[in-house]
Amino acid sequence: MAVTECLHTAFAKRAAEVPDRVAVSCGSEHVTYGELDVRATALSTRLRRCGVSRGVRVGVVVDRSADLVVAILAVLKAGGAYVPVDPDHPAKRITDVLTDSGVPLTVAVTRTADAFAEWSGPVLWADADEDGDPVVNGGPTATSRPGDPAYVIYTSGSTGTPKGVEVEHRSAVALLRESGRLFEFDDLDVWTLFHSAGFDFSVWELWGALLFGGRLVVVPADVTRRPALFLELLRRERVTVLNQTPSAFRQLIAADLAAPAPVELALRLVVFGGERLDVPVLAPWFARRGDESPRLVNMYGITEITVHGTYRRITAADLENPSVSPIGRALPGVRVEVRDEAGRPVPDGEPGELYVAGTGVARGYLDRPELTAERFVEIDGERWYRSGDRAAVRDGELVYLGRIDRQLKVRGYRVEPGEVETRLLAHPAVGTAVVTAQDFGEGDVRLVAYVAPPPGRDVAEVTEALLAEAVADLPGYLRPSAFHVVADVPMTAQGKADLDALRELTSAPAPGAGPTDGSALLAVKAIADEVLRRDVPVDGDLFDFGATSLALTRIIAMVNDRFGCALTGGELDEPTITCLADVAGAMRRDGALQEVGG
Repeated sequence: MAVTECLHTAFAKRAAEVPDRVAVSCGSEHVTYGELDVRATALSTRLRRCGVSRGVRVGVVVDRSADLVVAILAVLKAGGAYVPVDPDHPAKRITDVLTDSGVPLTVAVTRTADAFAEWSGPVLWADADEDGDPVVNGGPTATSRPGDPAYVIYTSGSTGTPKGVEVEHRSAVALLRESGRLFEFDDLDVWTLFHSAGFDFSVWELWGALLFGGRLVVVPADVTRRPALFLELLRRERVTVLNQTPSAFRQLIAADLAAPAPVELALRLVVFGGERLDVPVLAPWFARRGDESPRLVNMYGITEITVHGTYRRITAADLENPSVSPIGRALPGVRVEVRDEAGRPVPDGEPGELYVAGTGVARGYLDRPELTAERFVEIDGERWYRSGDRAAVRDGELVYLGRIDRQLKVRGYRVEPGEVETRLLAHPAVGTAVVTAQDFGEGDVRLVAYVAPPPGRDVAEVTEALLAEAVADLPGYLRPSAFHVVADVPMTAQGKADLDALRELTSAPAPGAGPTDGSALLAVKAIADEVLRRDVPVDGDLFDFGATSLALTRIIAMVNDRFGCALTGGELDEPTITCLADVAGAMRRDGALQEVGG
């Protein structure tokens, strides 16, 4: 059935039906559907006065807040397409995206003014008086149509240069309409906006809540980095639909395991996306919570096909095939096929490239006709997107095999890192595996593996001897020359494995035990240095020096052991050694707690 409405018009219907229902929660602020509609309409009027009309791209550089939702909705109401940029990104990256997208105007709030250090284009400050709005020449006002672009989201390619993907209203509406039927989304659901607006997972989160009359909970940036606090938010807000990359959910599992008893949650559905799901990571979750409530679903997708293209429910039975990453079947309205290098379908069981067609296929890459022609191809009169992902059909379902462009050349051999990762993941002591190539100088390229245990398992259980044994039956050129065992795999802002951070984390020599003369500051510094394997300044933000949410959890646990505390991390005003030492030291001075062994 053809899509006949846009995102903002579908929202307007909901707002008219349930004006008094809360649409967005952000801390103590709660905005109803009626209020959100009024605020977005007022801002859209200002945008139109500044020249925004049908098809005009508008930058959105707003922090995590209700204002972000208002700004996005206002751009669409004015007829434009929003270009979201995370204000926490470096100023140069922000300028590059705004320049490449050719936006004549950007919406921001005064809190994000620092993001424009290198930008000189017109900015409309949504939280300031409209008398200062810029004047931008534009065409006549016109109403958006379903075939018009709704947003442009930037994604980095193999060259590292960001490229904008134009997605139309009808693609996003079709995704949510069909998925809503499949997963029975309704007005009782509570969703989290966990991901950056510059990551396409946010499209699914934001509009999934608003188009079905649900409530959207905006997650503060610091809470996204502290799993214990996020787990508490899920409990407090009674969240029912949670969307996570597997890497982020792995850290949430660890926080759940750290609690004496399972935290009472209202979750009914957890959706994975954004990166490969390694099923063994879920073993502790299934052991503690089962696989019925909530139900876990793995969805394959990328920005170019409008967030998601396939779905597969994951159960405890999938743990019997730990090396398989199942992505299931196509969503209604989507077609997926596995094809060879010549674009011909391959037999079931044979690997090939995943091609996607149907309602979700994006318009193309913004102002990049050659790249668009290369990746968006026509076959027998139908438009397909060549994903660059390897997959195979096994027993009637798709399994994900990794990226084609991850293929490496090592000692003259063509190597698929996914093959080595699959072998490592088959071992029960391995929860996550990332294999890449490293140049040791003068063309000496070798495979290097980064491995983390499943949540709740001790890092000490994963040894180099164990890992070497796991790949012993592979040819010599497929065996990593080095294994790095880490407590956790660092993530990018999009929640994917951060290879650069992994290399930096494991290249620094691990410091010694450090000073333990009884000083809280020195003792906490020694713990942080040990976990992060580097010399960390006492006033430096731990996240700026390689900490992940799970690493911070480990540091806090070791401080608790050292001082006999019961800290959760919520007591910290800032994630620094000094702050952590002050809290532990104050408890000791007050006599409430005694240092272990003291």
